[in-house]
Amino acid sequence: MCVACNHTIHRASHHFGWNRDFAPVLTARPGETIHFECTDSSAGQLGEGSTVESVRNLDFSRINPVTGPVYVEGAEPGDALKVTIRKFIPSGIGWTANIPGFGLLADQFPEPALHVWTYDASALTPALYGPGGRVPLKPFAGTIGLAPAEPGLHSIVPPRRVGGNLDIRDISEGVTLYLPVEVPGALFSIGDTHAAQGDGEVCGTAIESRMDVEATLELVKDARLASPRFTTPGPVTRHLDAAGYEVTTGIGPDLMTGAREALQRMVDLLAAEHGLNPVDAYMLCSVCGDLRISEIVDMPNWVVSFYFPRIVFS
Repeated sequence: MCVACNHTIHRASHHFGWNRDFAPVLTARPGETIHFECTDSSAGQLGEGSTVESVRNLDFSRINPVTGPVYVEGAEPGDALKVTIRKFIPSGIGWTANIPGFGLLADQFPEPALHVWTYDASALTPALYGPGGRVPLKPFAGTIGLAPAEPGLHSIVPPRRVGGNLDIRDISEGVTLYLPVEVPGALFSIGDTHAAQGDGEVCGTAIESRMDVEATLELVKDARLASPRFTTPGPVTRHLDAAGYEVTTGIGPDLMTGAREALQRMVDLLAAEHGLNPVDAYMLCSVCGDLRISEIVDMPNWVVSFYFPRIVFS
């Protein structure tokens, strides 16, 4: 347990979706540090002992629970909530799934697939995957945000101007995130913790893993943010860079088509070079490969690249 934390919120105190009328589970003063117990994005439906049939039977009304909300004293619309991520306490168990109808190549991979991970929760050494794969870990919170101003219940799935399901892997330990406040008290919640993810989360899931998170909440008055922003304390890809990358590209006038083509070509490359089933290559790309817009000015064609870290198979 965090001896420096002012409060603890247990994982039973979670909700699905965003709503300005949700009752807060805690009222905190600016500057206080909170220990959040978070569950995985399946709310415990997937994990040790799960099978592909478990993916078929997912209850989507229980997807992406977030712990909270926290009412921050003095927070008013127009302010920014400053969230400093202090620490992640991983569980050592995670999962990655291909969920039918979800993901960048959903039309090519219509059948469910599942990989259950075990990893060293203390040392965070790379997690094993298939024949020879070792995926570097970098814990972060995929869903982190505030209640929007619009009344009613809003889906947890899409990201929003107040945060939410951002799935930005660099919102990790040591990062400071600023979120626009739209309702009194801000109503902060966090969850969807991941042990690793590539930029793009291309199959729709990362290494989804239950964790606890310690975060300090502060206020920046009258910040007038239009959307979230964050500051990292240093380099963001040191866990991946050491052996270089294999890179495939998609080139054309549509960024989404280019992204799909770059990813398709990397799936084909990994399957051919490492003997992976294509859906396993697809899921591996989701947890450690990066989609990047390499060029968006040389009209009429843009370049999207997919970077796969060679360290995974070195």
